[in-house]
Amino acid sequence: MAKKTLLFNTFVAMSIAHNLNELKHSLPKAVSLVAVSKTKPASAILEAYDTGHRIFGENKVQELVGKYEELPKDIQWHMIGHLQRNKVKYIAPFVALIHGVDSERLLLEINKQGIKHQRKIPCLLQMHIATEATKFGLSNEELEALLPKAATLEGVAIKGLMGMATFTSNEQQIEAEFNALHASFQKAQESLPLDILSMGMSGDYPIALSCGSTMIRVGSKIFGARH
Repeated sequence: MAKKTLLFNTFVAMSIAHNLNELKHSLPKAVSLVAVSKTKPASAILEAYDTGHRIFGENKVQELVGKYEELPKDIQWHMIGHLQRNKVKYIAPFVALIHGVDSERLLLEINKQGIKHQRKIPCLLQMHIATEATKFGLSNEELEALLPKAATLEGVAIKGLMGMATFTSNEQQIEAEFNALHASFQKAQESLPLDILSMGMSGDYPIALSCGSTMIRVGSKIFGARH
């Protein structure tokens, strides 16, 4: 039984490393890859870490904090899920990038915690580009109003925009939504020096790349399906 377990673990390790390296080699050099490690154990993250990868994404604060405490400190942890204001304080000391800033109230709380910890917390402003009402994000009008205020904050550093396309098999719709986000990104660059456009996940990242994405968030293609 022990031998079988060892063989299985070796296979899993090789498959994570293979998947990650294959994906990274297929990406343009200017594109950053966030390995989405939510629900995955520390052992799986370490297998990816051992390939030299350092950027990992989590969508729940409690899980993110636990993994930060357990795993190597040179990992760059990205908060990619919806973030509640009362939980910002738990990740403020170490988070490398918060993807989903979808309101002025959340941005102000992040700023407050950034000042408290004497750091500028890197953030992306989340845009609502999907047809699904369940997805969070700013409208173009809200973005335009928020950018001047964001530029004055001492505890945050706005690095770019993020958005999630509609979950659909209609690739033309996905492409249209990503193109709309890219247009918003270009316009926002007139106000702030933004360089990150985070769009694209396991199912739609090739379309996102064709539409100008500079950062993709991929989990299942690296770690396998979640159960």
